[in-house]
This record gives sequence, structure tokens and C-alpha cells, in this order.
Amino acid sequence: MPVSHVAPLLPATPDGVDTMAKFFRALGDPTRLRLLEFLLYEEHSVTECVEYIGLSQGRISTHLACLADCGYIQVRRTGRHAFYRVTDARVAELVTLAQAFAQDNCDALAACQRISATNHKEPA
Repeated sequence: MPVSHVAPLLPATPDGVDTMAKFFRALGDPTRLRLLEFLLYEEHSVTECVEYIGLSQGRISTHLACLADCGYIQVRRTGRHAFYRVTDARVAELVTLAQAFAQDNCDALAACQRISATNHKEPA
């Protein structure tokens, strides 16, 4: 089939493609993925997120801010307390699809020299 008849997967503009890449970079961190899973079905405070993930409050707050800024989670403030949760069910679909793809391509991903999972490890 000629390329002109294929439905485009990407936005038509370079800025749109850059936005899509940013969308995936926000998911490209193990801590943020774990936070998304934790926040998927229930609202949690920063303290609960810290306890679940095991990193410092500052690190967790930075990751939560990234996820909120990118639209993956929403924050509800009550006085000095902030509570976070995933508010779009498509996040679960997206992560589930990514997990299936990663599992199907586990050997290739493990062998990939250009992107290393260890680049994202953080000190506790």
C-alpha cells in the first residue's frame, strides 16, 4: 500500500512529533511507572508514595510533579496535604500494552546497548 494511503500514526507537524516523544519520555523512568501503578485505582498522599517506592520525599515529589505536569495524574490539595491519583483509565491500557510489548521483545530489549535501564536508577 502506498504511504499516502496509510493513516498517519504521528502528528503532521514537527512540534507534534516532539510532543509525542516527550509523552514517552515521561513514561521512560522506572520510578514514574511504579508511581502510576500505585496511583491507578486509589488516591495516595506523598507520604504513602514515599513509603511505597522507598525514595526520599524530594525525589518522589519531583516524579509526581512530572507526572502531573504531563497530565498522567491529578493532584487534590487539602490544606497543606496533596493527594495524587491517575484520572484517565487509558493510562492502565497504555502501560498494559507496553508491558505486553516489552515481554514479547524481552530478549531484544535486554540486548539493547543504546538504551540502558541502569541509566535511570536513583539513589534511595
